[in-house]
Amino acid sequence: MERYVAIDNVCAWPNLTRLPDGALVAFIFDQPTHGEWEGDVVAWASEDDGRTWHFRGVAAPHEPGTNRMNVAAGLAHDGSLLVLASGWSRRGPVGEASSPHTGEVLDPWICRSTDGGRTWARVGTLRGPADGPPPGTVEHLIPFGDIVPLPGGDLGVCLYGLVPGGDNRALFYASGDGGLTWLPRGVIRAGNANETAPLVLPSGRLLAAARTLGDQHLDLLASDDDGATWAECGALTLGAQHPGHLLRLDDGRVLLTYGIRNRGLYGVGARLSEDDGLTWGAPRVLAALEGSTDGGYPSTVQVEGGTLVTAYYSNGIPWHQRYHMGVVRWRPDA
Repeated sequence: MERYVAIDNVCAWPNLTRLPDGALVAFIFDQPTHGEWEGDVVAWASEDDGRTWHFRGVAAPHEPGTNRMNVAAGLAHDGSLLVLASGWSRRGPVGEASSPHTGEVLDPWICRSTDGGRTWARVGTLRGPADGPPPGTVEHLIPFGDIVPLPGGDLGVCLYGLVPGGDNRALFYASGDGGLTWLPRGVIRAGNANETAPLVLPSGRLLAAARTLGDQHLDLLASDDDGATWAECGALTLGAQHPGHLLRLDDGRVLLTYGIRNRGLYGVGARLSEDDGLTWGAPRVLAALEGSTDGGYPSTVQVEGGTLVTAYYSNGIPWHQRYHMGVVRWRPDA
């Protein structure tokens, strides 16, 4: 196992994508704060399987008085990179902190790059309440997780909506034009769910790991109709263990990586399933974030030779006391 401080002085909330040429791209929030001032969604890249990273481009540059920080990302069928990026209004200049709960959620921008993340075009905006499917409406939409290719040729993504009264609703959206426009397809869960990560299995079945409210554990849900309807499959983690990321490995197993925020154990955990999510092996700790009070949010890709690259963030550990994106390179059976 190898562990790196990959990108320094960023809060990150990383989302990893592996490009067709083998390069890895991390989409991150580029400021060392939990969204408390202005900042952008930017792309960093690694050409050595996650060991070193360099800045590549600005995917979603903020407007004055706002930030862009909430991200879903992935590849379109033509190899273009796609980013959905929302954020918050009423944010001060860099270094002037506001409460992370001040302001309004901004509608997600749809951003696209055809050169591996170096240059970007904003191709649209995913509008909020009018797009919310029944039952009920949502006040805002916030993207999370991977943009995934669906069996019929569409793209899919998870967003969560803020429901009047304080609840959250997990939604599934789809695009039939390569990510330029998105329409609601189904309700993953009508309440008690926010940050939700999708995975498409070879059978066409969709899985989703949803962060719950309350004790904030992860639940697994599944769809057999391209995301139109969803069924409950049970809990994936204990309380205070969230959010999650799902990845199908080259050998067919399904990997769950997730944040751990339990008293006395703060870090990144992992579980493996050998039967497409029906049952799961024992959890393991990939990275203990000693002394951290803000961290987790892992995203994982697999590189040539079977090594896994898991990115996460932390606001500081004993041997590096600043916000940073960390990386663990590891083998699933080591």
